[in-house]
Amino acid sequence: MSTKLSKTRLALVLACSLYAYPACTVQAASSNALPDIGTAAGTTLSIAQEITMGDFYVRQLRAGAPLIDDPLLTQYINKLGSRLVSNADSVHTPFQFFLVRNDAINAFAFFGGNVVLHSALFRESDNEDQLASVLAHEISHVTQRHLARAMEDQQRNAPLTWVGTLGSVLLAMVNPTLGMAALTGTLAGAQQGIISFTQANEQEADRIGMQILQRAGFDPKGMPDFLQKLADQSRYSSKPPEMLLTHPLPMSRLADTRNRANQMPVSPTQPSQDYLLAKVRAIGLYSAASPSLQRTLLESYSQGNTKQQLAAQYGRALMLYNQQKYDQARAIITPLLAKDSKNVWLLDLITDIDLAQNKTAQAVNRLEAANAAQSNNPVLILNLANAYLAANQPAATSRLLNRYTFANPRDPNGWELLAKASAVQGLRDEELAARAESLALVGRLDQAIELLSNASALQKLGSLQQARYDARIDQLRQLQKTFSKFQQT
Repeated sequence: MSTKLSKTRLALVLACSLYAYPACTVQAASSNALPDIGTAAGTTLSIAQEITMGDFYVRQLRAGAPLIDDPLLTQYINKLGSRLVSNADSVHTPFQFFLVRNDAINAFAFFGGNVVLHSALFRESDNEDQLASVLAHEISHVTQRHLARAMEDQQRNAPLTWVGTLGSVLLAMVNPTLGMAALTGTLAGAQQGIISFTQANEQEADRIGMQILQRAGFDPKGMPDFLQKLADQSRYSSKPPEMLLTHPLPMSRLADTRNRANQMPVSPTQPSQDYLLAKVRAIGLYSAASPSLQRTLLESYSQGNTKQQLAAQYGRALMLYNQQKYDQARAIITPLLAKDSKNVWLLDLITDIDLAQNKTAQAVNRLEAANAAQSNNPVLILNLANAYLAANQPAATSRLLNRYTFANPRDPNGWELLAKASAVQGLRDEELAARAESLALVGRLDQAIELLSNASALQKLGSLQQARYDARIDQLRQLQKTFSKFQQT
């Protein structure tokens, strides 16, 4: 197997996304009937192996892609994703949803239930049905094990020999400057058989994705509506969406999804307040779009329904906060919070304003009350930890984060704050251990082990804490051994 063929097959199947369109056309179905390709692929790759490979590549993504670790947006997309997953069949892996800062429209799924969305999807989606359609499509790629099946089809006699190229292709997809341009020629030269294979995957993900949407209470028309937006952009723009440059959208696929959606029962859906707030936040903080686009959105929402008006006010307060106009931002948020005291979006912003104005005691009191009322909310916990740290209460920070990092070991925010709190207290071994976990999350296992070894050396020989550090070192060394097979090139 040549390297070129490997990258072609891999890139096309990895781009098993709503935007990885096959170049050939297919006839639109006249009903919801579509042959089920199934979820085979177990002979080459087990579910456990998929999860392990997914863990490996997530660490690579963290190291090389501009992931957005915003607690509010992370909580939102994972809540939305979980709602969809709970209405999917053949779920054999846990799911984790990531947001990457990228103004190109794209999304993709890979091994182990990992789904990555580009931040541009918030800009381009008109409603939550459309955004949910992207997630549902990617979830379907995972549940149907499309990548594993492609691996089985190509590598029946030599499993895992190509996995070393997967990381570079993933990074190219989320950050084109890292290699997408170099892959374009390879993608364009793909064999027709490979394109047809991914076409079947896309049809299956469309069909199953719309079923998931309908079951989860979303309008399945969100999928063809979003596809139509992309088709319109491609038709009237000199520079179509990035993925359409190498994977043109056949109108027959759009017709197929529209036809299927029209035949599905739909219950009226209510607009989501969280979606509107997430859209405003994503565009305001993580989009390269011009400020005029943001102002246009806020003006539009100001003329809309009650939920849209709240989102517009939140967006304006966020803009004022970023401009360090804290009193004006507070004047907008305070009456909103009086009406909805449990709204985490508002609580997050008002306490950021508190801290910016050195009102640390007020921030702590506000967040302690909110955390007591909404226990185990990651956004509130991280905000409270940050407030404790600003209020010179590092011990309280550590107590809170020791519990949080135990429950959420893959959240880099928790480890970063815990390292800071430990440093303030002069707890060098705990600081090193927390920094080691941050390094492990981005795949720098050698350095993580070194820091943990240093932490272990600072503890009394035979102590419980030393045993804990040594046990973690053993775990990371085993992980190195497991990951070594994925580092082949």
